[in-house]
Parts: sequence; C-alpha cells; structure tokens
Amino acid sequence: MDLTVLAPWRGRVAIDAPGVGPPVVVGCSGGADSVALLALAVDAGLEPVAVHVDHGLRVGSDLEADHVRAVAAVLGARFHRASVTVGREGNVEARARDARYDQLRRARDELRASVVMVGHTQDDQAETVLLNLMRGAAGPGLAGMAHTRDGIVRPLLALRRADTHAICDALGVPVLHDPMNDDDTLRRVAVRRDALPLLSAIAGRDLVPVLARQADVLREESQYLDELADAAWPFDDAPTAQALRAMPPVLAQRVVRRWLGPPPPSRAEVSRVLDVARGVARATQLSGNRVVRRAEGRLLLEPR
Repeated sequence: MDLTVLAPWRGRVAIDAPGVGPPVVVGCSGGADSVALLALAVDAGLEPVAVHVDHGLRVGSDLEADHVRAVAAVLGARFHRASVTVGREGNVEARARDARYDQLRRARDELRASVVMVGHTQDDQAETVLLNLMRGAAGPGLAGMAHTRDGIVRPLLALRRADTHAICDALGVPVLHDPMNDDDTLRRVAVRRDALPLLSAIAGRDLVPVLARQADVLREESQYLDELADAAWPFDDAPTAQALRAMPPVLAQRVVRRWLGPPPPSRAEVSRVLDVARGVARATQLSGNRVVRRAEGRLLLEPR
C-alpha cells in the first residue's frame, strides 16, 4: 500500500498527543472516517490495531468485521474483533455508544495499547455542539469533544467528512456505509441532514467550522474554570457547606459539578445541592440513584 498519497492530510491531523505511542487501538467500523484514521495511524508508525465492535443491531452486521479485517490487512494493521449485545429499547444510540467505548477500552488493556483512537471529524464536532445546545447543555457541553479525554484520542477533528472519503479514494480502499446514517428518526442524522444545512443557508456560510471554532473557545474557558474549581476545592474530602456558601455562585456551581462527577448533574440538581449547603434543605435526590445530604457542616454524596 502506497501511503505517500496521504501527504496532503498529514499536517492537518493531530496524531501525536501526550502518552501516545505504539501500539494504539483504532475503533474501526469500516466507514470512511475510521478507515482513514487507521491509514493515518499506520503512516505515523503507531502500529494500530483495528478494533471492530459488532453491536448485533442489524442482520449481517457480523460480516462487517470481515470487511474491516480485510481492510486492516491491506493497510498493514492488526485486527481485533469484539461483540456486544444492545437491546432495542430506550436510547439505542447512546447505549450502543457506551458499550462500544467499553469494548474499545477493554481491547486497549488486553492489547497493551497506549490509547484508543476514534475517527470523529469536524462535521461530527459541529453536530455534537448543536445536539448539546438542543439538550440545554452548559459550557462543557457546548465545548463539544476534546482532542484527548479519558484515554480517548480524536486526531481527525480538523478534517471534514469529505476529507476522509478523499483519503479512502486516494488509497483505493473500499468503505462501508452504515444504514443508521440514513435514519432521520435519529436526532443526530436529522441534525446532519436537515438542521445544519438549513442553518448554514440562513447564515449564508458553512457553519461547521464556525461551530467547531466556538467549541474550541468554550473548551479553553471551561478548562480554565475547572482549574479554578479544583483550586477552590481539591476534592480530597467532602465539601463544607460554609466553603460553598462563601464562593461566587458561578464557581460554587462548578465545584459542585466537579464533585458530583458522572452522570453530569442538571442545573436544577446543582441548584438543589447548593440549597442543601445554604440550609434551605437537609438533603436532595440526584440522578444516578444518589443523594446529597448535610451532616456536621459537610455535604455527603451517598447512594439513594
């Protein structure tokens, strides 16, 4: 395989990050984004292992793993297969994503890889920002996806989806099409096919890079606020009600969010926790089957 055709894209890919070294796990569905990432990782000497996760949601989905195996062989990468069972009730897309990342992290540990790499592009970033805006997300949600977070690296955030298809065409590598990308009952697909083109037409310009730049700015500000919150409360003990009451409201909210951790608390939940700190309430229930209560001047986070 002649990888010199990747030259036009090499300088636009953030393939290096702290802690990244061979081998790496590349989540590979067989689509253009993940195949392009796999090729760029091979080109960078990262000895990638293409990990395909079969969610079992479509008839014949098991055959996609064979396609990824063949593509990996052509590119000179290793292959690893994983399977999960995802029921069709509730938010299938979210549960499939969580199961996929769990399998990718397991593969990273089993294969002794440094990180997991996934092929999210600038288009994915713009869609994520809009989706989070629709959910009423705060600053961290509007900051979109970070290049590196929790052992997950996204080297392609500066590339467009058209770039990944161009890379695969240049390499002469066939790619798969996920039929879920045509299902406009899925919110992300509707944003991609309807909302973003409409908003771009109204704005008179392509909003994908605009939204991606906004995410970068908000991410920098969010990281700075996180640093201030960490300095205000180092999280080595339960926060005191008095300390929270003495903080500026914005900083106190940030401290509470950092302290509670996942699942991300809503603004109403953060407000109720601060009411406990102020003595307005003695306890409050949160998502994730949790309770925050005040005892001897401290806030305690406990299972419900």
